[in-house]
Amino acid sequence: MTLRSRPLFSLVLAILTLAAPVARAEPVDAGPPGVSALLAELRTLYERAGAATEAYNATEERLRDQSERVAELSHELADTRTELAATHEAIGALAREQYRGGGLVLPAHLRLLLGADPERELAGAATVARAADQAAATLERLENGERHEGALAGEARAALDAQQALAQERERQRDEVTERLDEVEALLVGLSGDELSELAALERAETQRAQERLLAGGTLGEDLGRAPSAQGAKALEYAIGQLGKPYEWGAEGPDSFDCSGLTMQAWTLGAGLAVPRTSQQQWEELERVELDALRPGDLVVYFEDATHVGLYAGDGMVIHAPRPGAEVKVSPLAANPPLGAVRPDPGAEPLSSWTPPHLPAWASEGADSGYDHA
Repeated sequence: MTLRSRPLFSLVLAILTLAAPVARAEPVDAGPPGVSALLAELRTLYERAGAATEAYNATEERLRDQSERVAELSHELADTRTELAATHEAIGALAREQYRGGGLVLPAHLRLLLGADPERELAGAATVARAADQAAATLERLENGERHEGALAGEARAALDAQQALAQERERQRDEVTERLDEVEALLVGLSGDELSELAALERAETQRAQERLLAGGTLGEDLGRAPSAQGAKALEYAIGQLGKPYEWGAEGPDSFDCSGLTMQAWTLGAGLAVPRTSQQQWEELERVELDALRPGDLVVYFEDATHVGLYAGDGMVIHAPRPGAEVKVSPLAANPPLGAVRPDPGAEPLSSWTPPHLPAWASEGADSGYDHA
């Protein structure tokens, strides 16, 4: 049973959603110390859950690649053994032919000297030489094939061992994600209605203040209306099409997503450009861009360990899959502490003209996710 399917947790999330419908609400006081502590604890738990999820995703990706490698080696080993069997058969045929010939076989130069028909002996000698060369080549092929078979068998065993180790690691990480989410649920279900309302209000106010600081400081640059590339526009269009779909850790669509599953598919399926699976891989492998150079379609990565990611929609907003119990939504870029941004198509020129797509008003409703340790 997933966290989202638990009735009590869904009720708590519904209360939070109703309490915090808009990310741009007027600032409120920080709230009593108890609520601030609760928010800090909740942020920590969600960040740990996000880190565990991305670790699971990375292992899942490695396991997928390793399984393909095991299959390739198994196929190659089977082909090599078929070739070896054919070579053994050829050598057996040569041995049987020699046995059927029987008798004393004189060296070629003696047969030439003692034979009644030297020309025939010469032709025969040439035939024998060719047969000897073929036999030598067959033996060499057998030796090489046996060495190759032995090496392949060892590599296949090692690959299978690695596959099994990755499967065990995946199960351990799955248990860790579940444990982290159980901690989140235990915290939320123990809160009263007033505490949930205060928590949502504090979260909303802190997000608004962080966004205002980001805009006032010029971090996003002066031009928030810059155009995406052609592929970036397609990635954004795909992400918009997923609004309202539920978050599910480890999911890559089409019915549910986690954060990096959404950004990966937006670019891979929407824009036709493959990007890595996890937020850490996206941060490490894609070309980085400054936040003041962001254009729609770029990926904004969050937290020091790059455990959350969203797709930039323009005007200081991102589309992301926030957390268990939530849905794909539009949030202020500063809803989470940004680490930086990356661009999957750095060499592509922006569109000469572009009309930003319509974002439904409800797309910004609900609580945001992925908190820092403050």
